Amino acid sequence: MIYFDNAATTPLDPEVREAMLPYLHEFGNPSSKYYPIAERAKEAVQAARNSVAELLGCDAEEVIFTSGATESNNMIIKGVADAFWGSGKNFVTSAAEHSSILEVANYLQTKGIRVELVNVDAAGHVNMEQLRQLITQNEPPLLISIMWGNNEVGSLNDIATISSLSKQYNIPFHTDATQVLGKVPVCLADLPIQYVSISSHKIHGPKGIGAAIIRKDELGIRPRLSPLIHGGGQEFDLRSGTLNVPAIVGFGKAAEVAKRDLTINQNHIASLESYLTAKLKEHFESIVTFNSPSSNKLPGIVNVRFKGIHNELLIKKLAPYVAVSSGSACSSSKPSHVLSSIGCSLDEIRSSIRISLSKFNTIEEIEKFIGILRG
Repeated sequence: MIYFDNAATTPLDPEVREAMLPYLHEFGNPSSKYYPIAERAKEAVQAARNSVAELLGCDAEEVIFTSGATESNNMIIKGVADAFWGSGKNFVTSAAEHSSILEVANYLQTKGIRVELVNVDAAGHVNMEQLRQLITQNEPPLLISIMWGNNEVGSLNDIATISSLSKQYNIPFHTDATQVLGKVPVCLADLPIQYVSISSHKIHGPKGIGAAIIRKDELGIRPRLSPLIHGGGQEFDLRSGTLNVPAIVGFGKAAEVAKRDLTINQNHIASLESYLTAKLKEHFESIVTFNSPSSNKLPGIVNVRFKGIHNELLIKKLAPYVAVSSGSACSSSKPSHVLSSIGCSLDEIRSSIRISLSKFNTIEEIEKFIGILRG
């Protein structure tokens, strides 16, 4: 099986698996005190927290472990909005966000929060002029949430400019950075971003673990945020529940490996993408069109449509040999709202597939894939 659906999830790195194994037996609760297996678990969690922080360029105490980016998105947006229920304040996000942002936006509307959607251009990049107008011509939003890198077409938003604009008008800013993690350099210390969501399983770590990054201000104080999950006060009273130590250790190791190998992986995946797009153009020029932008994009995400070929039929035909998708795994039963937002018709959406590559893919796999397509 050739695996080309890495934007959905990635295979577990062998180094990560090895790091996790001892903690499947070392069962201590890191919230317990004094006895050795609890202390060792606590030390392992702290080491992982440090590794995630180093990958992101933030303080370790700003890393709040969650079950993944979907929970982090819910936790941050609902946590900020909690003080504004029924106020008529607005929440600003883009039309091309992940479903875990857009469905939360729908929920906010039931609680008296107005939602403003920023359009994206044909390449999937946020309309900056419209965003500026929403910020400057209305009452300041309670929060702006714009994804860093798009999970379906790979477009990269100008997060430095957007976060600086948010800071200029004293508006909290959140970004879902799930897809950029380990693919492009990230240094939160250089950016005025208050909130970030990430998942481990996009960087060859285990599923079911991620983080909400909640930045401290200049005085070292976290912004006020209502917890999504109440209980024993774990994770600095922001996310209660017994910590999943093996998964956290795996996340930490995946972050460590991702930081260590970032440049090598970037170059490898970019070269694979270049080879793949060249081969698709060479063999299918008359029917192939690329939905992904050619610049300002994440390496390794190629969204392509084959004129006259239904994507579900193509994916099913490929399934015994190659794993690809029609878009986000979290919205697999619906036509892609992302492709719709960049101007694709329903017929164009239904002829589009997403191919997403990782550090473990090879030129030989691309050659086999092209051969299967041609056959």
